[in-house]
Parts: sequence; C-alpha cells; structure tokens
Amino acid sequence: MKIICIGRNYSDHARELKNEVPSDPLFFLKPESSVLHKRHAFYIPEWTSDVHYEVELVVKILKRGKAVLEKFASRYYCEVGLGIDFTARDVQTELKQAGHPWEKAKAFDGSAVISEKFIPLNELGKDIQDLSFSLLINNSEVQLGHTADMIFSVDELIVYLSKYMTLKTGDLIFTGTPAGVGSVATGDKITGFLEGIQMLSVNVK
Repeated sequence: MKIICIGRNYSDHARELKNEVPSDPLFFLKPESSVLHKRHAFYIPEWTSDVHYEVELVVKILKRGKAVLEKFASRYYCEVGLGIDFTARDVQTELKQAGHPWEKAKAFDGSAVISEKFIPLNELGKDIQDLSFSLLINNSEVQLGHTADMIFSVDELIVYLSKYMTLKTGDLIFTGTPAGVGSVATGDKITGFLEGIQMLSVNVK
C-alpha cells in the first residue's frame, strides 16, 4: 500500500503558510509504518517542538492503473475516508530552507491517521467534488474544507499521479488540507468529520 499525499491543493492553505500555489500537483509519500494504529494515541515525537494537524479527504484506489485518462479516472475509486497528516512543522521549515525533501517531517511513525471506515460515494449521494469535511480540537472547529475548493480535482490527481507511478488496489491518496492548520498539544482530543459523520478520533499524548 502506498500513501500518496498532495501538498498545497487548497489555495487558502498555501497562502497561510506563505507558499506559492503550484501549477502542477505537488506530492510526496508516507510509508506504511507512518499509519497510526487504530484507537492508539498520537505521541508527539521528542525531536520536534511544533507538530501541526492537517485534515484531508482520503481516496482509496479501487484497481490498478497506469497513465489513466481523465475520462476514465472516476472508475478508479468509489469510497472516501478522512485522514490527518501530522507534520513536524519546525523540522519541515528547516528542510525547506535547506532545499531538502520533507520526509523527516512528514513520514515519521504515527504521522498518518486514517479513518477506520471508508464510505461509498453512492451512500453519500454526492459528487466527490461536493463534499465537506472538518476537524475539531477539544470540540472547537479548527478546519473546515470543501472539495469544490481543491486546486486539482481528484480525477486530475489520478491522471497526474498515474503518469509517474502505477496506482494499485488499496493505495490511498491524501488529497490536501484546507486552511486552519495549527499545533497540537499534549491532552488534545482531535475529531474529524466527513459530511457530518464522525470518521476519526485521536488523543494526543
């Protein structure tokens, strides 16, 4: 299983971090070891002083695909979930300034929270580009996103990614985070919602 993460896919998030809005999708990978085990707490690593939450719609790939044409892209998914891309922001900033890859800040153990359930789009009764999702910390909403605001649609992402790597059944695409990212602290309780349905809950230690 690959976890493919899309960076800067919401212009408001790119602006809040003072990043340029990309002309092509920006992506990176998280290893399978980054997945936070179900119902486990997230422990802030000792080597960072500023871990940020980033809530994202997650798309599960339905079948193998390479060089997918856009008119066929929607055939490669049918379920969506929710995820959190935990990011060591202080470490990422240092890496970016040095022109180095981000994996140290993005791919560490426990940095990928994935909802236990994925919901078929036909059950939601909505187009994948018409979904709302949100993140709450200690019952206060900190992020609210809508897939209509993506710079690159899910179909466009599948076309672009499959140009460079084969997509396989079960691969996950974290499709980008909206504005509102911020730091987590010990004792925080994080909950995520997709179309009003609670999808995940994480305690920060």
